[in-house]
Amino acid sequence: MKSAITAIDEWLECLAPYRDDYRHHRTGETNGDSHLKSLLVHHQVIVPVTAGKLDLGPWQQIYYAEFDGQRPKRLIIKVMGE
Repeated sequence: MKSAITAIDEWLECLAPYRDDYRHHRTGETNGDSHLKSLLVHHQVIVPVTAGKLDLGPWQQIYYAEFDGQRPKRLIIKVMGE
């Protein structure tokens, strides 16, 4: 049985496969598919926290993927509410 992560990765690859002919590649970079995949999964997430713990449903997870190689990242956490 495939994991949910594997299924997501395969779905993204079907929607935005690596190809040599993306217009973006005219800039000298070869990561056009990475940009498209990033648009599909967004770059931010809002998650509920209750009593100091993530309050996700029984089948929910936070999906993080790096589509363009490992680069330095920055994590920003904003807390809203009471």
